Amino acid sequence: MKASDQYHKWVEWSDEDQIYIGKCPDLITGIHGDDPVKLYSELCEVIDDVIHHFASEGRLLPRPRIRPMQEVL
Repeated sequence: MKASDQYHKWVEWSDEDQIYIGKCPDLITGIHGDDPVKLYSELCEVIDDVIHHFASEGRLLPRPRIRPMQEVL
């Protein structure tokens, strides 16, 4: 398993901005684009870059906190 696999990431349409937003709240605020498939791929690349940056500085990665369906009430 890659380090990036532990982080939840998704792409969603923003009615307000009229564009797709790619998110990974545990690591980045988000990126945007017109093509959701391409955007997801770019989001994964950005997350890998962030993880590489943390490693190059000797910093620990933040603990993943965003987990869909953690609890169902």
